[in-house]
Amino acid sequence: MKSKRPKHLIGRFMPYFKPYLGVLILDLFCAALTTVCELVLPLIVRYITDKGMNDLAALTVQTVLTLGGVYLLLRVIDTAANYVMASMGHIMGTRIETDMRRDLFSHLQKLPYSYYDNTKIGQLMSRITSDLFDVTEFAHHCPEEFFIAGLKISAAFIILVGVNLPLTLIIFSFLPLMLACSMFFNKRMRRAFKKSRAQVGEINSQVEDSLLGIRVVKSFAAERIEEEKFEEGNRGFLSIKQEMYHAMAGFHSTTRIYDGVMYIAVVVVGALFMIDGQITPADLMAYLLYVSTLLTSIRRIVEFTEQFQRGMTGIERFLEVIDTPVDIVDAPDATELTDVKGDIRFEGVSFRYNDEKNQVLRNINLHVAPGETIALVGPSGGGKTTLCNLIPRFYEATEGRILVDGKDIRTLTQASLRNAIGVVQQDVYLFSGTVFENIAYGRPDATYEQVQEAARMAGAHEFITQLADGYDTYVGERGVKLSGGQKQRISIARAFLKNPPILILDEATSALDNESERVVQQSLERLAVGRTTFTIAHRLSTIRNAGRILVLTDDGIAEQGNHAELMEKKGLYYELYQISTACE
Repeated sequence: MKSKRPKHLIGRFMPYFKPYLGVLILDLFCAALTTVCELVLPLIVRYITDKGMNDLAALTVQTVLTLGGVYLLLRVIDTAANYVMASMGHIMGTRIETDMRRDLFSHLQKLPYSYYDNTKIGQLMSRITSDLFDVTEFAHHCPEEFFIAGLKISAAFIILVGVNLPLTLIIFSFLPLMLACSMFFNKRMRRAFKKSRAQVGEINSQVEDSLLGIRVVKSFAAERIEEEKFEEGNRGFLSIKQEMYHAMAGFHSTTRIYDGVMYIAVVVVGALFMIDGQITPADLMAYLLYVSTLLTSIRRIVEFTEQFQRGMTGIERFLEVIDTPVDIVDAPDATELTDVKGDIRFEGVSFRYNDEKNQVLRNINLHVAPGETIALVGPSGGGKTTLCNLIPRFYEATEGRILVDGKDIRTLTQASLRNAIGVVQQDVYLFSGTVFENIAYGRPDATYEQVQEAARMAGAHEFITQLADGYDTYVGERGVKLSGGQKQRISIARAFLKNPPILILDEATSALDNESERVVQQSLERLAVGRTTFTIAHRLSTIRNAGRILVLTDDGIAEQGNHAELMEKKGLYYELYQISTACE
C-alpha cells in the first residue's frame, strides 16, 4: 500500500485533539513560558557585558540583583510550566491513544468475516498495541516541539536582525540546506519504520501461531522447525532495523556538520565584524548565546524526528485499518426483526469470495418452513458452511436475496437478525474466563439459575459440578483445560441460554469421539426441537432423521429429500452415505 503524505496523515489525526483543545492550548502556553526564559538570558548577559565594558559605573549591585531576581522568577515559572507540560501533556497523549484504540477496536468488530480470512491476527495486535503506544509521545510532543522551535527561531531571528543583519542572514542561510537534508533522511527513516512495524506484526503472527499450536509442535518434535521459522523473521527484523539506523545515523551526522559550521561561522564572521567595528563584543556574546539556543532547538527537533517518524508510522498503520470499508452495514431504514417464526427463503442466491473467480454457491432456491430441520451434505468445498453463513450476514450474497419471515435480511438490523440465530460450530471457541461467563456470553444479564438450567439442557451440568470450582472454574485460554466434548456441551448450553428461533449446527460433532458424540448429539436434538434448524453433517448417520436433506455441489442443490427417499434414488447422497458409514 502506498504511503500517505505527512500532511494528509496529520490532517486525519487532528480531530483527535478536539476533545482536549483546552489542554493543548494550556500545554502550548506553558511551552511559550519556557521559551521566554531561554530568550531573556542572552539579553541579560548582553546588557551586563556591555555595561561592564563601556560604563562600569552604571552597573550597580542593585541592577545586578534585580536582573538576577527577574531571571530567578522566570526560572520558577519555567519549572512550573515544565511540570504542567510533562504531566498534562502526556496525559493528553495517553487519552488520545486510548480514543484511537477504542475506535480501532470498534471498527475491527464491524469488519466482516472476509477481512479476517485474509488478515493475520498478529498484525492487528501490533497495530492496536505497539503502533498506538508511539502515538502517545507523538500527540504530546509534536505540537509542543514544533511550537517551541518555531517560537525560538522566530524570536531569535527578530532579535539578531536588530543586532546585525548581515551576520543573521549568513547564519540563517544554512537552515534551508539543513531542512533539505533532513527531508531526504526523513523519507528513508519513515520507510524503514513502516517496514519495521510490519515485520513486528509478522513476528507476532508467527509467535502466536507457534504457541497456540504448541501441542502439535511438540507432538511432531518440530521445535527446531519453529525455531528456524522464527529465526528467519527475526533476521529480517534485524536487517530492517539496520537500514533504519543507517538512515538515522546519516540524519544525525548531517545535522552535526551544520551545527559545527554555524558555530564557526558565528565565531569567524563575528570576529571579523568586530574587528571592522560592525559589532561589539557584548553583541557577539549575545549572538553566540542565541545561536546556541537556536541550535539547541534544532537539536531537539532532530532528536524528536525519530519519535515523529514512529508516530507518523503508527498513525498511517492505524488509518490503513480504519479506512478498510465495512462491506456489510445496516441500511439507513433497517428495521428490527421481532416475533421470529423462522421461515427462511433463498431466492436465486449465488456467492463467491472477493479474491476468488469460482462461484461457491450458484442460483440457490430454497424454502425452509418454521420449525423444519434441514441437513446439508455434500463434497468438501460444496458451500455448506457458506450457505449457512449467509443467513446471519457473516458474508453478503453476491446475487439474489435471503428472506426471514418474508423480510429481506438486508432490510433488517444485523443485531436483531443475529440475535434470532444460534450457531454451534465444530471448532468451539471458549473465552479466557469461567464456565459461567462462557455460557452467559450471549446473555450477560442471565441469572445463575438460568445458566444452570441451560447447562442441564445441554447435558453439561453434571460434569461442570464435578470441576474444582464448579461454574466458577477457569477454563484456560481457548478452553484448554476442558475436553472437546465438554467444550462442545458448553457451547450448546450457550445456545440454549440464547434460545434462538433459528439454529445452525456446523459439523458440531465431527471432532468428537463416539461416546462424546452420542452425548452431544442428544443435546443437539433437544436444542433443535421447535426451531428452524440447519445441520451441516460430517457423519451422515447423525442426520438420518432430518426432515429434509440437501446435497450441495459446485452446481448448487443436486438432490433433496429425506433419508429414505435419497437412499432409494441411489444417487450422490447414496454414495456419500455408503462412504460415511464404511468409515465409522
